[in-house]
Amino acid sequence: QVQLVESGGGLVQPGGSLRLSCAASGRIESINAMAWYRQVPGKQRELVAAITMGGSTNYVDSVKGRFTISRDNAKNTVYLQMNSLIPEDTAVYYCAARRVMTGLYDYWGQGTQVTVSS
Repeated sequence: QVQLVESGGGLVQPGGSLRLSCAASGRIESINAMAWYRQVPGKQRELVAAITMGGSTNYVDSVKGRFTISRDNAKNTVYLQMNSLIPEDTAVYYCAARRVMTGLYDYWGQGTQVTVSS
């Protein structure tokens, strides 16, 4: 099992920045990638950014150039630096980890609310 704990959400004005953190614990060797998803009420959960253990990253088009995903392997922590935030970024953000055995994001954090509003 892998446990994920997110932090760093909150209220920010348009154009502002936030950094989300996700600390992983447990059987870290059983995962090979981590990601940030987001979800707004009435919509499907959306993959925002992902990073592999080797450091390869990918982003949804709507956040490219504004968000950066990174990892600190020594701390088993993944970050999502969010700059130039817009109201459309408002959502609950979830950290997820991909299990080697299944190839699926089987482990999830509890979610953290990000609200972009003036």
